[in-house]
Amino acid sequence: MKLASLKGGRDGRLVVVSNDLAWFTDAGTIAPTLQAALDDWARCGPMLQGLADSLEHGSVPKERFHEHDALSPLPRAFQWVDGSAYVNHVQLVRQARGAEMPESFWTDPLMYQGASDGFLAPRDTIPLADASWGCDLEGEVAVIVDDVPLGATREEALAAIRLVMLCNDVSLRNLIPGELAKGFGFVQSKPASAFSPVAVSPDALGEAWRDGKLHGALLVELDGQDFGKADAGVDMTFDFGTLVAHAAKTRSLSAGTIVGSGTVSNRGEDGGPGKPISEGGLGYSCLAELRTVETILTGAPKTPFLLGDDTIRIEMKDAKGHSIFGAIEQTVERV
Repeated sequence: MKLASLKGGRDGRLVVVSNDLAWFTDAGTIAPTLQAALDDWARCGPMLQGLADSLEHGSVPKERFHEHDALSPLPRAFQWVDGSAYVNHVQLVRQARGAEMPESFWTDPLMYQGASDGFLAPRDTIPLADASWGCDLEGEVAVIVDDVPLGATREEALAAIRLVMLCNDVSLRNLIPGELAKGFGFVQSKPASAFSPVAVSPDALGEAWRDGKLHGALLVELDGQDFGKADAGVDMTFDFGTLVAHAAKTRSLSAGTIVGSGTVSNRGEDGGPGKPISEGGLGYSCLAELRTVETILTGAPKTPFLLGDDTIRIEMKDAKGHSIFGAIEQTVERV
């Protein structure tokens, strides 16, 4: 099934969306918001699935679904933790800022806890007060979990995943080194993120969801040009079961916790950094990787970070070319 939160109130209005993203039906008789449904998933989950089946059969009232009417599926969440499952990305970004990468990064996931009190809608602008901060997109996959007990195993963590969605984890790259140098993590360098218009249950993804990973090309456009098409199921060092279990090692996770994959990244065919799409590669899911490759090849980056009026689009399509989650489409706005 596919779920969305339409605009209306701080936490939106829960609706069930058709598989082709063309229609929706109101789910308010089951739960007013997605968080309310997650809080009582044992009861609400089967009822929402039944409503989704009825929508596909045309046996319930329906209205046209418009992605621009959607908030992020959870407009705010009790918790948002973001991993760095694609270690290729970590290696490149650390290389760009002259930081060594410990061997443990290949066996123990990196993860930070981000601000979750408010997320951008998938068609909201990205506010930027100072271009010198180095605004970057980060195309990611994220999951929403049910309650996860402290010390959960990978298998228990996988079983708790209720929904999958896409993410633009906005980063202010030039603020990151200074914050990390304090030894206390991200705050100012990680502003509000945005998530895809629709969140999808793992069973509805079919073969695209296997081994705790979402398989398929994450399509990223920058100013209308193809920028990235890395496969989210390839080069993912830590699957979502491992990431969720990592987050739950010392504490339980409440229903509605969002866990991100980190920037989707594929190695090049030779095992080294990937190439731009224009050169036959799979491109990138963030500007930092491209700038790192440029630095490796030419000694300095040449592509600027996002400026006012730059537009990004993040999407994933199925085997028939149909959008699975809808598109995150945002323009940077100087404020």
